[in-house]
Amino acid sequence: MYDLLRAHILKRVNLTDEEFARCTTFFVPRKLRKNQFLLREGEVCTSLAFVVKGCLRCYSVDDNGEEHIVQFAIEDWWISDPYSALTREPSEYTIDALEDSELLLLEKSAEQRLLQEIPKFERLFRLLLENRFVANQRRIAATLSTSAEERYLSFLRSYPAIAQRVPQSQIASYLGITPQSLSRIRKGLSEKG
Repeated sequence: MYDLLRAHILKRVNLTDEEFARCTTFFVPRKLRKNQFLLREGEVCTSLAFVVKGCLRCYSVDDNGEEHIVQFAIEDWWISDPYSALTREPSEYTIDALEDSELLLLEKSAEQRLLQEIPKFERLFRLLLENRFVANQRRIAATLSTSAEERYLSFLRSYPAIAQRVPQSQIASYLGITPQSLSRIRKGLSEKG
């Protein structure tokens, strides 16, 4: 279960075998069945989850009952609500499993001890935060300046594995369009060949 985490970490920072063995003691394995919740709106987010197997989504629900997906997470990705985790305020998001999933959870208190004991993790988490910031900036810019079709094509290029695993209605939610609009876009693209 820890092999994927090790490969993930070693792409970003060098750890000795001893450091990696020590870091695994801070993570708690957790399995979620499809549709099971990792976090519910109104709860305080207390952990960062590394996805070993499966697919999760992070979303909010507006006053009209419409879902707005802000993140998917598949193998080798992290998911949480960083705002809630940092501020200790109730989350505005729900995180649930779209497939049976296996996770490695790093509780906030364990994260602080990990950073003290293995300072290399400061660099790892800074790199992850930078990547998330850049991805969010690009997503905002695309939402403001590109067409729905361009956003869909970009999603397919950037996340082909997710596009094959989640329903089209959820892709539409992530893109900020209706399922009907996505259906028209897909039809138009297939007609173009």
